[in-house]
Amino acid sequence: MRIAAEFSFKNGSKIITKKHKILYDEIHFCVSSIDASAHLTKTSREKTMPGKTLYSPKSLNKSFDELLLPRGWAKHREKCDYPKQYYYKDYTPQPMGRGAFREMDFVKNRLGVEVQFGKYAFMVYNVCAKMTIFNKLGIIDEGVEIVPVKAFADQMSTGVSYFEQFVWDLEHRGIADIDIPVMILGIDK
Repeated sequence: MRIAAEFSFKNGSKIITKKHKILYDEIHFCVSSIDASAHLTKTSREKTMPGKTLYSPKSLNKSFDELLLPRGWAKHREKCDYPKQYYYKDYTPQPMGRGAFREMDFVKNRLGVEVQFGKYAFMVYNVCAKMTIFNKLGIIDEGVEIVPVKAFADQMSTGVSYFEQFVWDLEHRGIADIDIPVMILGIDK
């Protein structure tokens, strides 16, 4: 695969390429080491493209794990203790269960990386909420979001979002005081 596009959110590209050059080079190496054709394994059951062979997001995500984890990148989980004081006194909430958490796909030397081949809302959540939370918790200073460009997303399941759509929204949203520097990488096969 290759990196086909890059968008700098809150000066993320300049900061990351200067402060995290070695990590940036590792990310580039990992992306270019993935043979996209090996992930053309999903048979569509969707009405709009029944039987069509598509790229598998699960398989693609696994290849990032196989390449980044041995290089010292680690998944980072934060346990969520949800507040209870906001419920009305006459309301009894359902038990939340055990194991509620938030997870960053990869963290190394205070740089967070998220790989997203899912729905649009997850891309926005990663950059505008999750990375901000992990920054506030002292886990990361900057982030990298890896997403498909439209040409690649069109060869995945319906509804997979893409770089161009994401960048348009970030440009029109603007930058808030709580946002952190993030580099958005658009990848293609």
